[in-house]
Amino acid sequence: MSILINKDTKVITQGITGKTGQYHTRTSRAYANGEAAFVAGVHPKKAGENFEGIPIFASVKDAKAETGANVSVIYVPPAGAAAAIWEGIEAELDLVICITEGIPVRDLLEIKYRMAQLKSKTLLLGPNCPGLITPDEIKIGIMPGHIHRKGRVGIVSRSGTLTYEAVAQVTELGLGQSSAVGIGGDPINGLKHIDVLKLFNEDPDTDAVIMIGEIGGPDEVNAALWAKEHMKKPMVGFIAGVTAPAGKRMGHAGALISGGADTADAKLEIMEACGIRTTKNPSEMGKLLKSVL
Repeated sequence: MSILINKDTKVITQGITGKTGQYHTRTSRAYANGEAAFVAGVHPKKAGENFEGIPIFASVKDAKAETGANVSVIYVPPAGAAAAIWEGIEAELDLVICITEGIPVRDLLEIKYRMAQLKSKTLLLGPNCPGLITPDEIKIGIMPGHIHRKGRVGIVSRSGTLTYEAVAQVTELGLGQSSAVGIGGDPINGLKHIDVLKLFNEDPDTDAVIMIGEIGGPDEVNAALWAKEHMKKPMVGFIAGVTAPAGKRMGHAGALISGGADTADAKLEIMEACGIRTTKNPSEMGKLLKSVL
């Protein structure tokens, strides 16, 4: 059991012929059940060709019809990435994962608006995210597979590298992960912390959750307030950017403090008030989690 993806997931790579798409398709395919999971690539001008045995189709719709794929992962450059996301939504995939960084905010606003108009059932993860993994089953994205270990801790994070940090700590403590999900650091994105918490809350194979956030935006606070009322499992939290000055963007496009409740300290305070144990030291996430189990 896992959330969003498992060993039976069938994946399309959009942008499979580019250098990044090739590299990460190769590494994902080499992990666990990847050989059976990665069934198609998409490139409008290269239909009929293949990448190391993976057939390439002209469109996501064609790839889905031929292979039964239900998830796509996008390694398309920023200028064309929104169109690639929309293609996955129009094909009515269950999940579209966009790794691409630097997509114009206006493009994403349009995607979100069109998804709402369409009442789309497709879930969007990202953009500007590392993807997600269910250890020993399937990895879709750019995370290093070897640090993961099957277990019962769910991890959700806005930061890619901090996802890996939490994963490595949990693995080192012998606990392992049920699934680890990177939601991405852009101001406009798909799945939020709260959406992933709901999935972990209902997952019988997740016993506890680490939630990692950043300065900027209301997402972590919304998730904490929801967790206070509904979360049945222990949670620990970390917010990156405790020392960040207000009004200055830190790394991720979404990590900009406008003042008030979107500073790291304010978020940590609200999370604590909602029953989430927090730390200001990222190297303590694993130990803190072990202490609440």
